[in-house]
Amino acid sequence: MRVLTWLLRAFLFFTLFAFALNNQDEAAVRWFFGHEWRAPMVYIVLAAFALGCALGVLAMLPSWWRHRRRAQERQDAAAETAPVGSEPGRSAAAGGAADLRPPPLPDLPALGPRDALRGTPDGS
Repeated sequence: MRVLTWLLRAFLFFTLFAFALNNQDEAAVRWFFGHEWRAPMVYIVLAAFALGCALGVLAMLPSWWRHRRRAQERQDAAAETAPVGSEPGRSAAAGGAADLRPPPLPDLPALGPRDALRGTPDGS
């Protein structure tokens, strides 16, 4: 899987690199009131991409802040309603021991190499 990921990254890099090499011609961006910006096309595309990323992050900031504030309020409320003498995230019934273990796995019959080919442990 790692090799596939690196191959995909290499393909993406070389595709973008070829795009940059093919778009070195000068282009003009015409602003309002007769202002004009002349630069290689790849710089203009890169600037548009960076500006779009920055605007996207700025647009998401209020939502992220609201989410963090609500999460902090919930955490504070949970700490206030916890039983006396217990810590948040700990089970009072278990004597204060951490209750973060996953549930135990069910007992399954062991499959040998031949059983796996047949599909079931009993061979049916």
